[in-house]
Amino acid sequence: MSRAEAGPTAAAAAAAGPAVAGGPRWPAGLVRSEIALTFRRWRTRVLLAVLAAVPVLVGIAVRIQSGRAGGGADGRGPAFLAQIAGNGLFLVFTALAVTLPVFLPMAVGVIAGDAVAGEAHTGTLRYLLVAPAGRTRLLVAKFAAVAVFCLAGTLAVALSALATGAVLFPLGRITLLDGSTLPLGAGLLRALAVAAVVALSLLGVAALGLFVSTLTDSGIAAMATTVGLVITAQILDGIPQLQALGPYLFPHHWLSFADLLRQPVYWDGMAQNLGLQAVYAAVCGSAAWARFTTRDITA
Repeated sequence: MSRAEAGPTAAAAAAAGPAVAGGPRWPAGLVRSEIALTFRRWRTRVLLAVLAAVPVLVGIAVRIQSGRAGGGADGRGPAFLAQIAGNGLFLVFTALAVTLPVFLPMAVGVIAGDAVAGEAHTGTLRYLLVAPAGRTRLLVAKFAAVAVFCLAGTLAVALSALATGAVLFPLGRITLLDGSTLPLGAGLLRALAVAAVVALSLLGVAALGLFVSTLTDSGIAAMATTVGLVITAQILDGIPQLQALGPYLFPHHWLSFADLLRQPVYWDGMAQNLGLQAVYAAVCGSAAWARFTTRDITA
Protein backbone atom coordinates (compact mmCIF):
# COMPACT_ATOMS: atom_id res chain seq x y z
CA MET A 1 0.00 0.00 0.00
CA SER A 2 1.40 3.40 -0.94
CA ARG A 3 1.40 6.56 1.13
CA ALA A 4 -1.29 7.98 -1.09
CA GLU A 5 -3.51 4.99 -0.33
CA ALA A 6 -2.76 5.25 3.40
CA GLY A 7 -3.91 8.84 3.46
CA PRO A 8 -2.12 12.10 4.33
CA THR A 9 -2.43 11.77 8.09
CA ALA A 10 -1.05 8.21 8.16
CA ALA A 11 1.67 9.17 5.71
CA ALA A 12 2.87 12.03 7.83
CA ALA A 13 2.75 10.02 11.04
CA ALA A 14 4.57 7.04 9.54
CA ALA A 15 7.28 9.24 8.09
CA ALA A 16 7.87 11.28 11.19
CA GLY A 17 8.22 8.52 13.77
CA PRO A 18 8.04 9.37 17.45
CA ALA A 19 9.29 12.84 18.34
CA VAL A 20 11.27 13.81 21.37
CA ALA A 21 11.14 16.91 23.51
CA GLY A 22 12.82 19.84 21.85
CA GLY A 23 12.27 18.71 18.28
CA PRO A 24 12.30 15.71 15.95
CA ARG A 25 14.79 12.94 16.47
CA TRP A 26 17.33 11.80 13.90
CA PRO A 27 15.31 9.86 11.34
CA ALA A 28 15.93 6.21 12.21
CA GLY A 29 12.21 5.57 11.95
CA LEU A 30 11.99 7.72 8.84
CA VAL A 31 14.78 5.76 7.15
CA ARG A 32 13.06 2.48 7.98
CA SER A 33 9.80 3.85 6.61
CA GLU A 34 11.43 4.95 3.34
CA ILE A 35 13.22 1.63 2.89
CA ALA A 36 10.03 -0.32 3.56
CA LEU A 37 8.06 1.87 1.17
CA THR A 38 10.69 1.48 -1.56
CA PHE A 39 10.71 -2.30 -1.36
CA ARG A 40 6.92 -2.61 -1.13
CA ARG A 41 6.49 -1.03 -4.53
CA TRP A 42 5.89 -3.41 -7.41
CA ARG A 43 8.32 -1.42 -9.53
CA THR A 44 11.14 -2.23 -7.14
CA ARG A 45 10.28 -5.92 -7.03
CA VAL A 46 10.11 -6.13 -10.82
CA LEU A 47 13.49 -4.43 -11.14
CA LEU A 48 15.06 -6.86 -8.67
CA ALA A 49 13.50 -9.79 -10.52
CA VAL A 50 14.89 -8.56 -13.85
CA LEU A 51 18.34 -8.09 -12.33
CA ALA A 52 18.24 -11.60 -10.85
CA ALA A 53 17.18 -13.04 -14.22
CA VAL A 54 20.23 -11.72 -16.07
CA PRO A 55 22.75 -14.18 -14.51
CA VAL A 56 20.36 -17.07 -15.19
CA LEU A 57 20.20 -16.18 -18.88
CA VAL A 58 23.97 -15.71 -19.08
CA GLY A 59 24.58 -19.04 -17.32
CA ILE A 60 22.19 -20.93 -19.60
CA ALA A 61 23.76 -19.34 -22.69
CA VAL A 62 27.27 -20.29 -21.56
CA ARG A 63 26.13 -23.81 -20.69
CA ILE A 64 24.63 -24.29 -24.15
CA GLN A 65 27.67 -22.77 -25.84
CA SER A 66 30.15 -24.83 -23.83
CA GLY A 67 28.20 -28.00 -24.68
CA ARG A 68 28.39 -27.22 -28.38
CA ALA A 69 32.07 -26.40 -28.10
CA GLY A 70 32.83 -29.69 -26.39
CA GLY A 71 33.13 -28.40 -22.84
CA GLY A 72 34.84 -25.06 -23.27
CA ALA A 73 33.78 -21.53 -24.04
CA ASP A 74 35.00 -19.88 -27.22
CA GLY A 75 36.61 -16.95 -25.40
CA ARG A 76 34.36 -14.28 -26.85
CA GLY A 77 32.25 -11.92 -24.77
CA PRO A 78 32.76 -10.00 -21.52
CA ALA A 79 35.65 -10.57 -19.16
CA PHE A 80 35.55 -13.82 -17.16
CA LEU A 81 33.16 -15.43 -19.67
CA ALA A 82 35.63 -18.08 -20.80
CA GLN A 83 36.25 -19.20 -17.20
CA ILE A 84 32.61 -19.85 -16.28
CA ALA A 85 32.47 -23.37 -17.73
CA GLY A 86 35.42 -24.38 -15.54
CA ASN A 87 34.23 -22.70 -12.36
CA GLY A 88 30.69 -21.48 -11.74
CA LEU A 89 31.94 -18.81 -9.32
CA PHE A 90 33.09 -16.80 -12.32
CA LEU A 91 29.43 -16.36 -13.25
CA VAL A 92 29.21 -13.90 -10.34
CA PHE A 93 31.97 -11.73 -11.80
CA THR A 94 30.60 -12.03 -15.32
CA ALA A 95 27.05 -11.15 -14.27
CA LEU A 96 28.23 -8.07 -12.40
CA ALA A 97 30.39 -7.03 -15.37
CA VAL A 98 27.37 -7.42 -17.67
CA THR A 99 24.84 -5.63 -15.46
CA LEU A 100 27.00 -2.79 -14.12
CA PRO A 101 27.28 -0.75 -17.33
CA VAL A 102 23.54 -0.84 -18.13
CA PHE A 103 21.04 -2.75 -15.98
CA LEU A 104 22.16 -1.82 -12.47
CA PRO A 105 22.60 1.95 -13.02
CA MET A 106 19.32 2.13 -14.92
CA ALA A 107 17.49 0.38 -12.09
CA VAL A 108 19.09 2.74 -9.54
CA GLY A 109 18.20 5.69 -11.77
CA VAL A 110 14.55 4.64 -11.78
CA ILE A 111 14.39 4.33 -7.99
CA ALA A 112 16.36 7.53 -7.31
CA GLY A 113 14.52 9.56 -9.93
CA ASP A 114 11.17 8.70 -8.41
CA ALA A 115 12.24 9.28 -4.80
CA VAL A 116 11.11 12.90 -4.46
CA ALA A 117 9.34 13.57 -7.75
CA GLY A 118 7.03 10.59 -7.23
CA GLU A 119 5.95 11.94 -3.84
CA ALA A 120 5.38 15.39 -5.34
CA HIS A 121 3.32 13.93 -8.18
CA THR A 122 1.01 11.96 -5.87
CA GLY A 123 0.65 14.90 -3.49
CA THR A 124 2.11 13.12 -0.46
CA LEU A 125 5.29 15.23 -0.31
CA ARG A 126 3.58 18.18 1.36
CA TYR A 127 2.12 15.92 4.04
CA LEU A 128 5.52 14.38 4.70
CA LEU A 129 6.92 17.85 5.32
CA VAL A 130 4.03 18.78 7.61
CA ALA A 131 5.27 16.04 9.95
CA PRO A 132 8.18 16.98 12.25
CA ALA A 133 10.75 15.29 10.05
CA GLY A 134 12.40 18.25 8.34
CA ARG A 135 13.48 18.53 4.74
CA THR A 136 17.11 17.62 5.37
CA ARG A 137 16.17 14.51 7.36
CA LEU A 138 13.67 13.47 4.70
CA LEU A 139 16.28 13.87 1.96
CA VAL A 140 18.80 11.84 3.96
CA ALA A 141 16.19 9.11 4.40
CA LYS A 142 15.46 9.13 0.66
CA PHE A 143 19.15 8.75 -0.18
CA ALA A 144 19.55 5.98 2.39
CA ALA A 145 16.66 4.07 0.82
CA VAL A 146 18.21 4.40 -2.65
CA ALA A 147 21.60 3.32 -1.28
CA VAL A 148 19.99 0.22 0.23
CA PHE A 149 18.50 -0.53 -3.18
CA CYS A 150 21.99 -0.25 -4.70
CA LEU A 151 23.11 -2.99 -2.33
CA ALA A 152 19.96 -5.07 -2.83
CA GLY A 153 20.20 -4.89 -6.62
CA THR A 154 23.86 -5.89 -6.56
CA LEU A 155 23.21 -8.78 -4.20
CA ALA A 156 20.27 -9.92 -6.35
CA VAL A 157 22.65 -10.25 -9.28
CA ALA A 158 25.47 -11.84 -7.26
CA LEU A 159 23.35 -14.38 -5.38
CA SER A 160 21.42 -15.36 -8.49
CA ALA A 161 24.71 -15.82 -10.34
CA LEU A 162 26.18 -17.90 -7.52
CA ALA A 163 23.13 -20.18 -7.38
CA THR A 164 23.01 -20.55 -11.16
CA GLY A 165 26.75 -21.18 -11.37
CA ALA A 166 26.56 -23.86 -8.68
CA VAL A 167 23.74 -25.63 -10.52
CA LEU A 168 25.13 -25.48 -14.05
CA PHE A 169 28.91 -25.63 -13.52
CA PRO A 170 31.44 -27.11 -11.11
CA LEU A 171 32.75 -25.11 -8.16
CA GLY A 172 36.27 -25.32 -6.82
CA ARG A 173 39.55 -23.47 -6.55
CA ILE A 174 39.45 -20.20 -8.42
CA THR A 175 42.18 -19.14 -10.83
CA LEU A 176 42.73 -15.38 -10.66
CA LEU A 177 43.56 -13.12 -13.59
CA ASP A 178 47.28 -13.27 -12.82
CA GLY A 179 47.29 -17.08 -12.81
CA SER A 180 47.43 -17.60 -9.04
CA THR A 181 44.76 -19.73 -7.36
CA LEU A 182 42.60 -19.44 -4.26
CA PRO A 183 40.46 -22.00 -2.45
CA LEU A 184 36.70 -21.77 -2.89
CA GLY A 185 36.16 -20.09 0.48
CA ALA A 186 38.61 -17.32 -0.33
CA GLY A 187 37.03 -17.02 -3.77
CA LEU A 188 33.62 -16.47 -2.18
CA LEU A 189 35.08 -13.71 -0.02
CA ARG A 190 36.49 -12.08 -3.16
CA ALA A 191 33.05 -12.33 -4.76
CA LEU A 192 31.51 -10.62 -1.71
CA ALA A 193 34.13 -7.87 -1.90
CA VAL A 194 33.41 -7.39 -5.60
CA ALA A 195 29.68 -7.04 -4.86
CA ALA A 196 30.43 -4.43 -2.18
CA VAL A 197 32.58 -2.40 -4.59
CA VAL A 198 29.89 -2.59 -7.29
CA ALA A 199 27.21 -1.41 -4.84
CA LEU A 200 29.39 1.54 -3.76
CA SER A 201 30.05 2.34 -7.42
CA LEU A 202 26.36 3.10 -7.87
CA LEU A 203 26.20 5.82 -5.20
CA GLY A 204 27.12 8.51 -7.72
CA VAL A 205 24.11 7.56 -9.85
CA ALA A 206 21.95 7.46 -6.71
CA ALA A 207 22.90 11.03 -5.73
CA LEU A 208 22.53 12.27 -9.31
CA GLY A 209 19.07 10.73 -9.59
CA LEU A 210 18.02 12.21 -6.26
CA PHE A 211 19.10 15.67 -7.40
CA VAL A 212 17.15 15.32 -10.65
CA SER A 213 14.17 14.15 -8.63
CA THR A 214 14.12 17.43 -6.70
CA LEU A 215 13.86 19.44 -9.92
CA THR A 216 10.49 18.21 -11.12
CA ASP A 217 7.08 17.01 -9.95
CA SER A 218 6.99 14.25 -12.56
CA GLY A 219 8.42 10.92 -11.47
CA ILE A 220 8.52 9.65 -15.05
CA ALA A 221 10.44 12.73 -16.22
CA ALA A 222 12.93 12.38 -13.37
CA MET A 223 13.47 8.67 -14.04
CA ALA A 224 13.89 9.23 -17.80
CA THR A 225 16.30 12.12 -17.24
CA THR A 226 18.44 10.15 -14.81
CA VAL A 227 18.63 7.13 -17.08
CA GLY A 228 19.40 9.43 -20.02
CA LEU A 229 22.27 11.03 -18.11
CA VAL A 230 23.67 7.59 -17.28
CA ILE A 231 23.58 6.59 -20.95
CA THR A 232 25.06 9.92 -22.05
CA ALA A 233 27.94 9.64 -19.58
CA GLN A 234 28.80 6.17 -20.84
CA ILE A 235 28.65 7.29 -24.47
CA LEU A 236 30.97 10.20 -23.70
CA ASP A 237 33.30 7.88 -21.81
CA GLY A 238 33.55 5.65 -24.87
CA ILE A 239 34.49 8.37 -27.38
CA PRO A 240 38.28 8.32 -27.96
CA GLN A 241 38.38 12.03 -28.78
CA LEU A 242 37.00 12.80 -25.30
CA GLN A 243 39.37 10.55 -23.38
CA ALA A 244 40.61 13.51 -21.33
CA LEU A 245 37.06 13.89 -19.99
CA GLY A 246 36.67 10.19 -19.16
CA PRO A 247 38.35 10.14 -15.71
CA TYR A 248 35.82 12.73 -14.49
CA LEU A 249 32.76 10.74 -15.56
CA PHE A 250 31.20 8.50 -12.91
CA PRO A 251 31.15 5.30 -15.08
CA HIS A 252 34.84 5.54 -16.02
CA HIS A 253 36.24 3.29 -13.26
CA TRP A 254 33.21 1.05 -12.75
CA LEU A 255 34.93 -2.13 -13.94
CA SER A 256 37.93 -1.58 -11.67
CA PHE A 257 36.46 -4.26 -9.39
CA ALA A 258 38.29 -6.76 -11.64
CA ASP A 259 41.48 -5.78 -9.80
CA LEU A 260 40.15 -7.74 -6.80
CA LEU A 261 40.82 -10.85 -8.88
CA ARG A 262 44.57 -10.39 -8.74
CA GLN A 263 47.15 -11.42 -6.17
CA PRO A 264 48.13 -9.01 -4.74
CA VAL A 265 45.06 -6.84 -5.22
CA TYR A 266 45.50 -3.66 -7.28
CA TRP A 267 43.85 -0.90 -5.24
CA ASP A 268 44.57 2.20 -7.35
CA GLY A 269 41.68 1.83 -9.81
CA MET A 270 39.15 1.04 -7.09
CA ALA A 271 40.37 3.94 -4.94
CA GLN A 272 39.90 6.29 -7.89
CA ASN A 273 36.46 4.84 -8.55
CA LEU A 274 35.21 5.14 -4.97
CA GLY A 275 36.76 8.60 -4.62
CA LEU A 276 34.97 9.74 -7.77
CA GLN A 277 31.66 8.32 -6.53
CA ALA A 278 32.16 10.17 -3.24
CA VAL A 279 32.69 13.43 -5.13
CA TYR A 280 29.54 12.91 -7.20
CA ALA A 281 27.58 11.98 -4.09
CA ALA A 282 28.80 15.10 -2.27
CA VAL A 283 28.22 17.49 -5.18
CA CYS A 284 24.87 16.09 -6.31
CA GLY A 285 23.75 15.56 -2.73
CA SER A 286 24.54 19.18 -1.88
CA ALA A 287 22.71 20.37 -4.99
CA ALA A 288 19.71 18.22 -4.07
CA TRP A 289 19.74 19.63 -0.53
CA ALA A 290 19.97 23.22 -1.79
CA ARG A 291 17.08 22.68 -4.17
CA PHE A 292 14.89 20.67 -1.82
CA THR A 293 15.27 22.95 1.22
CA THR A 294 14.22 26.00 -0.81
CA ARG A 295 11.54 24.34 -2.88
CA ASP A 296 7.94 25.54 -2.70
CA ILE A 297 5.89 22.39 -2.09
CA THR A 298 2.62 24.14 -1.24
CA ALA A 299 1.53 24.48 -4.86
